[in-house]
Amino acid sequence: MFFNKTKKLLEVSESSLMDCQTDLNNCQLLLTSSKQELACSQEQHGNTSAKLESTISQLADTQNKLAGLVSKYAPIIDQDSALSELNTKIEQAKVELQVLADKYQRGLVIYNKLDYELNLYQDTLEIGTFGLFTPQFNFVTSEEYKTELLSNYEKQKKLVKDDLAAICNTKWTVGGSEAEGRRMVSQYKKLMLYAFNGECDSCIAKVKWNNAGKTKERIEKAFENINKLGQTQNVYLSQQLLALKIEDLSLTHEYELKLHAEKEEQRRIREQMREEEKAQRDFERAQREAEDEEKRYQRSLDKAKQEMAGADASQLISLQQQVNALEVKLKAAQENKERAISMAQQTKAGHIYVISNIGSFGDDVYKIGMTRRLDPMDRVRELGDASVPFHFDIHAIIYSDNAPQLEWEIHQKFQERRLNRINGRREFFRVTLDEIEAVVKEHYDAEISFTKLADAKEYRETLTMIEQLKAAIEKQEQAVAKFPGSLDELMGTEN
Repeated sequence: MFFNKTKKLLEVSESSLMDCQTDLNNCQLLLTSSKQELACSQEQHGNTSAKLESTISQLADTQNKLAGLVSKYAPIIDQDSALSELNTKIEQAKVELQVLADKYQRGLVIYNKLDYELNLYQDTLEIGTFGLFTPQFNFVTSEEYKTELLSNYEKQKKLVKDDLAAICNTKWTVGGSEAEGRRMVSQYKKLMLYAFNGECDSCIAKVKWNNAGKTKERIEKAFENINKLGQTQNVYLSQQLLALKIEDLSLTHEYELKLHAEKEEQRRIREQMREEEKAQRDFERAQREAEDEEKRYQRSLDKAKQEMAGADASQLISLQQQVNALEVKLKAAQENKERAISMAQQTKAGHIYVISNIGSFGDDVYKIGMTRRLDPMDRVRELGDASVPFHFDIHAIIYSDNAPQLEWEIHQKFQERRLNRINGRREFFRVTLDEIEAVVKEHYDAEISFTKLADAKEYRETLTMIEQLKAAIEKQEQAVAKFPGSLDELMGTEN
């Protein structure tokens, strides 16, 4: 029994011992794991310590840099103080800029004034008006202008005689003498009038078609400058005198233009008279030659017929052939005579002309007309001198015994191509030259030469002149833009 208890105790002890062994093993495993974790923790602690030391070092550097920046930017740490100081500087800069802008504006005014006065005395084309002068008077002949010029001169003389050309409102005394004062003023007036009249005479003598407006400005400028010189003595030229001088300028300029126009008109009339006389002589000569030829052939024919009356049979054949030939020649001479008479009497014989005016009507617009003049060029020149800005170019001139019929047929062919379908006398058509040539050759069995390219000399020269004027205007605008109207514009351009 005791043995059994002891065995049981032993078994319990062994069981307890095994449990203890198991616990011991677990403790050893736990100890090993703890040692591993401790080793890992020690390693992490070392890394953390290194990082901590590095961070401490960086923090120290950052604190040093911060201290330097704080020291460097200490003046602007106080934002309110810095902002107030900057606003003060901005206001000062604005004041200085305004002063500079005012100074610039004054300088620009002076520059423009000097540039304007300089241009008054330069013989350059008036770009603003293209040199065109607006007439102030409407006289028909140059004699009327000449009469008005004499009237203007008498008005100026009367103005000076009445002591109204130069005026002094101050009663001066010289050495206490009013008479000497009046004498001084009189001499001063004469001096101013001499200066102004001399300047006006010089300007008027040089006036041309392209500087009339500028010459007027010169006279006005001289009037202003001379009056400034008289301010110390309170003497000034009157506006009446200035008005008469401006009128004198306009009259002189228009008189020269009218005189030139009259000379040109007289030259045109003389040329027309010469052409008409030449045409008349040509008609008379052609008629005389035709009559002489007719008489000569008639005499020869009469003689041949007389010879036939007394000739034998062997001579009749030869004489008959001679008579036949003479009859043909006589008939031709009679036809020439009739043609010359017909031309002299301005019958249906005439010329068809095909002309163009690119500068006035553009491309592919042609005038197809008729003239019975001996020289058809007279009619073409007359058309070019009438109411178009450029002369016509001739593409073809065609002689026809029935010019009205040929003209009508051509017009009918192009009836739907007329520019003016209301007035049939306006003989302008929008067609090509090839079409006109085809229609003419259809109704006219002869070799006709057409000039395809229009010379248009004046028109092409005008286009060249316009391009030159544009270039001059651009150059002038660039010169004006050299100094802008304000500093704001200048700064804006730079930006």
